[in-house]
Amino acid sequence: MSKSTSNTTGLHADSLLAHAGGGFDPTTGAVVPPIQTATTFVRDEDYELVNPGYIYSRDSNALYQKTERLIAALEEGEDSRLFSSGMAAVAAVARSVRPGGTLLAQSGIYWGTTLFLRKHCARNNIALVEADASDLDAFHDEMSVTRPDLVWLEVPSNPFLKIADIQKISELCRQSGARLAVDATAATPLILKPLALGADLVMHSATKALNGHSDLLGGVVTTADASTDTWTFICEERQNAGAVLGSFETWLLLRGLRTLSLRVERMNKNAMALAEYLEAHSKIDAVLYPGLASHAQHELAKAQMTGGFGSLMSVLVKGGKADALKVAGALDVFQRATSLGGTESLVEHRFTIEGEGSGIPENLLRLSLGIEHCGDLIADFDQALAAI
Repeated sequence: MSKSTSNTTGLHADSLLAHAGGGFDPTTGAVVPPIQTATTFVRDEDYELVNPGYIYSRDSNALYQKTERLIAALEEGEDSRLFSSGMAAVAAVARSVRPGGTLLAQSGIYWGTTLFLRKHCARNNIALVEADASDLDAFHDEMSVTRPDLVWLEVPSNPFLKIADIQKISELCRQSGARLAVDATAATPLILKPLALGADLVMHSATKALNGHSDLLGGVVTTADASTDTWTFICEERQNAGAVLGSFETWLLLRGLRTLSLRVERMNKNAMALAEYLEAHSKIDAVLYPGLASHAQHELAKAQMTGGFGSLMSVLVKGGKADALKVAGALDVFQRATSLGGTESLVEHRFTIEGEGSGIPENLLRLSLGIEHCGDLIADFDQALAAI
């Protein structure tokens, strides 16, 4: 098991990212790392590995390791593992809970995570409890009763943009012996560092802002302590189950990471400006965005998040389903698609995706802000809202 370390170069994260975490390729001097396409590695006449540590590319891949070291440094963690998708990363963490155990998950989070956890736990004799993590007292009570093995948070939550107090929940986890995992996909490591707040594991769908170009599927998990049994299990799960990212996809991810700081800066600026504009609009009932003073956990968000509040928000259009769909259909700059964190701004009618019984308001539109000119995004919403 290779072990990554936190950033010891003294470089700011922006510079570390710009150089892809390590400058030029020492073999050729190329400023862009090569794509390692080999799946297996030779041994010499004495059957010794020509390059110790490189046996088979399911786990032995220099490009994986370079990208994992960079992400671990961004997270201020000890080690990272890339996965073939965000859900593969979620699955590896969830499987660390043994049959007969208990998993306490934040309610109202990404529907794909909730659906997987429900089915996985039901099939494996794992008790799944769902609770609102933004209500700290109620969540504490739930922890006291259920005594979970693993607590799963999503900060900010998708699509309701709720903020859980990671530091206080991590203290509760330590008192009860639970492990704490945080999905921080909507924030990125440049805005939120759950490990520094006491989490044991942090997960991202690398499909989203880490890559930022909507052209790969990927996931990553980072640990605060690489010596734990949980981390050993997750590493073995990745290697043995084969949920690995392809070499080309890893190269695309590393390329995307080079511009992460610039993209996050613009996306955050756009999100804040649009949130303020829409909050004052007569045809919007509410804007769910932690950067607004009206957000229920705004002060907590300011304490936990640095450099912005993320590029994801939800808005409640005045009226019902038909009005929300009319606004979505009238948008020109915003593309109607399901994802977040890309260079392009997206709008999604979340109720259409999740359907009846999901708890999603029919008038909710989820927005992912891209890097376009802010004036164009505001003008686009202005003309779309005129349609209702």
